[in-house]
Amino acid sequence: MTGPFPINRRAALVGLAAAAALPAAARAKPSEAEVDEAIRTLLAPGQRSVEEAVQTVRAWGDLSAAPGLIFAMRFSPLPRTTIAGLLGELTGEEASLDWFDWMLWQEAHPDLRATAGYVDTKRAMLMAIDPNFEVFLRPPFLKPEATRIRFEEVTWGGVRKDGIPSLDRPERIAAGEADYLREDDLVFGVSINGDVRAYPLRIMGWHEMFNEVIGDVPVALAYCTLCGAGILFETELPGRAAPLIFGSSGFLYRSNKLMFDRETHSLWNQFTGEPVIGPLAESGIRLRQRPVAIERWGDWRRANPETTVLSLETGHRRDYGSGVVYRAYFSSPDLMFPALVNQKRLRQKDYVFGIRRQGAAKAWPLTVFQGGRVINDRIGALDIVLVGDAAGRTVRAYEAGGRRFGPGPAEGRLTAGEERWEMTEEHLVGPGNLRLPRVAGHVAYWFAWDGYLGLRSELYEG
Repeated sequence: MTGPFPINRRAALVGLAAAAALPAAARAKPSEAEVDEAIRTLLAPGQRSVEEAVQTVRAWGDLSAAPGLIFAMRFSPLPRTTIAGLLGELTGEEASLDWFDWMLWQEAHPDLRATAGYVDTKRAMLMAIDPNFEVFLRPPFLKPEATRIRFEEVTWGGVRKDGIPSLDRPERIAAGEADYLREDDLVFGVSINGDVRAYPLRIMGWHEMFNEVIGDVPVALAYCTLCGAGILFETELPGRAAPLIFGSSGFLYRSNKLMFDRETHSLWNQFTGEPVIGPLAESGIRLRQRPVAIERWGDWRRANPETTVLSLETGHRRDYGSGVVYRAYFSSPDLMFPALVNQKRLRQKDYVFGIRRQGAAKAWPLTVFQGGRVINDRIGALDIVLVGDAAGRTVRAYEAGGRRFGPGPAEGRLTAGEERWEMTEEHLVGPGNLRLPRVAGHVAYWFAWDGYLGLRSELYEG
């Protein structure tokens, strides 16, 4: 999505020609306040002349106007060539008509400072879309020194606050009652303290968040459909009277969902579990991850016959059909929103399984689990074993305890020398009831993993 306004290409070309014919402003350099007013005119043309606004920005001639122009490009009803021409002049780059391209340019220039009025202009426009956005856009928390991400890179995702409604303690049914599910439908499988549950992706794709208590542990599953990642977080934090409850804000950062907590209305990075804008941004909080598996429903149910699963009675009217939600996006190699991607090693929407643990991070391409694989590896100083099957997008990781594992005589079984081990959702169980704990990890598109961790993460090369 690059903007809500249709583009008349012929009018756009006329607009560019008119802008190119304007003389340079024959007056003193305008003030920063005048530039901000000019950008607001380009964003929402009114009584003030668009030609005068173009001249003001051109006379300013400073890159600090670029973030405002990029934001205006998405929402302005003007021909895009008007703003693109100005951006081309300011930056020396090709005057692309695509807002997506300019957002990538902006991400590639992290030190670029916006004009003083940028925050107010952007805040006003976003609140015109949804007045409820005000709880996220309180001015003291939008100052660059108070945020953990660049506000310039926060984008509107096309929905209002809670426009993607979370499921809070939703109704569940026994596995045998879930006749709506196909054997190959994927589910998020969770087991905590023996409490086993399944959350079908065909339902979670419409809601992207659940808040639950599983096995007496308050948790939230944050599912970013855009980055292909469902991450299970503990929501009970030391020193807080009650667990945090999360929802979807309607905002994105580098094509990743910004969730929010309903207590403080801080915005959180779904991928890292950290607050990035708002009252908690400087708290140093990072939510603890819990293991979650993606698996085909038939495989999950056979391995966990006691599982419960989401009912279709969610309280919302959605088409929960198999393969319906985000069908076009999941089948496309392209991103819907801008994010810089290093595609030298993997394509942007290749799936990886990633683990972050005690300062170390590592990703395994899902393709290495093709046909079902057992992989012995390390992350940091920790020996681990990973068991996966790319066909079901399924990977589980366990501590290895210094052992080297191989496939066992049956599904769900491993060997370590002469020892026989059983895989459960929470442990590897070996001789004498010896238990090796599961290691939290999750599946994601490569662009999201690399975009947030980059050189701080290893990539398994086989």
